[in-house]
Amino acid sequence: MSLNSTPSADRIHIGFFGKRNAGKSSVVNAVTGQELAVVSEVKGTTTDPVQKAMELLPLGPVVVIDTPGIDDDGALGELRVKKTKQILNRTDVAVLVIDGTIGMTEVDWELLHIFQEKEIPYVVAINKADLAEMEGENIQTVQGLEEHTIWISAKTGYQIAKLKEKIAHLSVAEQTTRRIVGDLLHPLDFVVLVVPIDSAAPKGRLILPQQQTIRDILESGAVSIVVRDEELAETLRQLEQRPAMVITDSQAFARVSAETPAEIPLTSFSILFARYKGNLQSAVQGAAAVEQLEDGDKVLISEGCTHHRQCDDIGSVKIPRWLAAYTGKQLQIEFSSGTEFPDDLSEYKLIIHCGGCMLNEREMRYRLKCAKDQGVPITNYGIMIAYMQGILRRSVELFPEVLAWLPNTR
Repeated sequence: MSLNSTPSADRIHIGFFGKRNAGKSSVVNAVTGQELAVVSEVKGTTTDPVQKAMELLPLGPVVVIDTPGIDDDGALGELRVKKTKQILNRTDVAVLVIDGTIGMTEVDWELLHIFQEKEIPYVVAINKADLAEMEGENIQTVQGLEEHTIWISAKTGYQIAKLKEKIAHLSVAEQTTRRIVGDLLHPLDFVVLVVPIDSAAPKGRLILPQQQTIRDILESGAVSIVVRDEELAETLRQLEQRPAMVITDSQAFARVSAETPAEIPLTSFSILFARYKGNLQSAVQGAAAVEQLEDGDKVLISEGCTHHRQCDDIGSVKIPRWLAAYTGKQLQIEFSSGTEFPDDLSEYKLIIHCGGCMLNEREMRYRLKCAKDQGVPITNYGIMIAYMQGILRRSVELFPEVLAWLPNTR
């Protein structure tokens, strides 16, 4: 996989924050070496977050995000500030841009507090060093933030290279070594991937979790065998070597479980991605909450991407249908997608999230923390489906660390 094809969820997300007219957009352009953001002397030129996936040396594949000024005012300004705060939930490294001719303001300190509260690695870039020098300012680092602070000039390029080095250093610390499935495999292991081709499948391609799983298998030196659910049974009969595991799309779980011999480990793409994003344990724990649902209870079904929903969409159609059949209750089902995730989750009795292939690890951790802090159980598509079909224990046997959290009845 080339750097240019690295999925957004696997790129380091670098967000540039600060007051209006601090020079954020100019700094973004200087760091990236591109006219990524519109620059103007008029305050508030950046009205919405500007996001671009790119290659940034010496970091590699990144997503660079230029945000509106955090001190924007008025009703529209409030919406822009809200968007900026949403960006923070998926920011791996934050760059706070300060106007060097003004210095740190109350708004800047508030942003720093948010970085620290959310445990986001950050750099304080004091911009306009050229003007500060002209005005005879004492170019010092901010007291108490010396190790985080660097003076720069987007206009002259002063210390822009060093700023990139600081960002790169923090980025390396954020990168995960977690694997999707490769750490469970040996060279030349056979892995059978079950990929249903139905009305919801994208025409002419595989969905991202399937692509990424195949790539991880290849990097392990193992052999991936991709079949439709209709061909699974015959494929298993014809294989001379027993597969190391079968990985299935969640919506085919029941059929695949029935046709896969008990001695062959079985799991799903959704479960693998829950592990990859670090939320497998909480998702397994959360599944049992379906047993406590009552008439009128609200359930949130959340997807990390925004796609055109098909007539038999798994999130908006199949899971609600399976929930109704399993619980026998009249539930209120609500939906969220993309970057929209409710701040107040207290009205929900259960959250069922997708595998999160389009969300980076930090944003998934944020969503999990929101649910945990508000006492709302959260699980994911694959685990919920496996639970309702009575095959959850089998589907997580590959991961002994979570078996202790599994409800005994499933």
